[in-house]
Amino acid sequence: MDGAVRWRGEGEAAGAVRDLARWALGAAAGAVLVLLLAVGSGGFLVLASGLVGLAAGAAGLWWVAAHRGALRVAGGVLAIGAPVGVLVLYVVGGLWLFALAALALWVVALGCAREALRRPGEVVDVPAPARPGARPRQAVLFMNPKSGGGKVGRFGLVAKAERLGARVVLLDPSAPVDVTALARKAVADGADLLGVAGGDGTQALVAAVAAEHDLPFLVVSAGTRNHFAMDLGLDRNDPAAGLDALTDGEELLVDLGTVSGRPFVNTVSFGVYADVVQRPEYRDAKAETAFDVLPDLLRGGQGDRLDATADGTRLAGRQAILVSNNPYAAPDLFSAATGHRTRLDGGRLGVIGIGVDGAAHAADLVVRGTQSAALNVLTALRVEVHGTVTADGVRKAEETVAVAVDGEALVLPTPVVCELRPRALRVLVPRARPGVVPPPPPLDWRRIIRLAFPEQYGSGPAHRPEPAEDPYRSGA
Repeated sequence: MDGAVRWRGEGEAAGAVRDLARWALGAAAGAVLVLLLAVGSGGFLVLASGLVGLAAGAAGLWWVAAHRGALRVAGGVLAIGAPVGVLVLYVVGGLWLFALAALALWVVALGCAREALRRPGEVVDVPAPARPGARPRQAVLFMNPKSGGGKVGRFGLVAKAERLGARVVLLDPSAPVDVTALARKAVADGADLLGVAGGDGTQALVAAVAAEHDLPFLVVSAGTRNHFAMDLGLDRNDPAAGLDALTDGEELLVDLGTVSGRPFVNTVSFGVYADVVQRPEYRDAKAETAFDVLPDLLRGGQGDRLDATADGTRLAGRQAILVSNNPYAAPDLFSAATGHRTRLDGGRLGVIGIGVDGAAHAADLVVRGTQSAALNVLTALRVEVHGTVTADGVRKAEETVAVAVDGEALVLPTPVVCELRPRALRVLVPRARPGVVPPPPPLDWRRIIRLAFPEQYGSGPAHRPEPAEDPYRSGA
């Protein structure tokens, strides 16, 4: 919409949006005014010390992650001491009231701005509508009884599935099993729906078979994190509710990712995280393993890097690259959508690349965010990871790279190619489900000004048909 103000409704709704925008501008101006009034008492110090404390804390965290011994200890002290020192400075210098007032006003400004931008009738990028789903006659569900700490047994998933007419195949996590082969055998035996109650890695393997045979796929949130289920709008706190789709369901068409021919539903990670996941001890002690091996991987910023290309954009010297099946929502203090994908049928990969050379680079990343040279955030149709390079950019001889596919540790030959199969997967979901959190609108202060003073900018009503209901929220 390029900043244009479009109203689909008039009267109270338009007036409320205008008032919110004016409150946002007023609160933002108030925050600036508080700091200006405090200049004589150290208002500049409020800003400067806050930024310095943030940067110092980030540098401390980098030393904790990338070093051992004295530097790691010093980093821990700095990461804790920097924010504490700023607070002490505010109190001792009599600046805490100014800082608190300015912060409170800025929070109000951001909150009002977000609400104003979520105005009635806003055209948003939402998934395609759900379509009616047929009741399966021969549903086959694969369940991992150990997944998610035993959710299959705790929520009585086997009994409920069989009561609804499904055949359940219990997977033995202690013995290697070819889930793909089991799923294909189920199809050959007449299955007209495949489903999984387990982790996202197993979900992806069975989903690929369902997509291959154009069969609906059922997701039961019985894994540990259940990111795929969350972004489909399912209830992660009640896995049994997902089985209601067998009798009262509707279909969503979603994208299915592939990494060198292997399917994924969430993410493919390269670099530091993928290297940590390769460790045998990681599954039983995730935090401890990462804390122990990160210094060896990062080597103070001189560890190995990755060389990759996202469409026409080169990602050179990145320590970590995350490729996702559709992009994740950007971090936002005022939105629960942070860490979610607001749609799964957009046809584009989300790409995040990180390359930090040292403490100063880490501080720059924390202070400047997406404007930092240490961070790439983009979308692409195709991502190719060419291989590993040294910190100086020299290509290494290794012809393989560590990869974490939906959390599963793999080693794949280079180049590794990530792509999407748009809307290749038919997912059967229950009509009644919580839905996903709507995406936060971009925080654009020029648009806020236009909303606050629509008369000056010639903004008037624009009556247009309402968009289709977001299918990931339907039925709730």
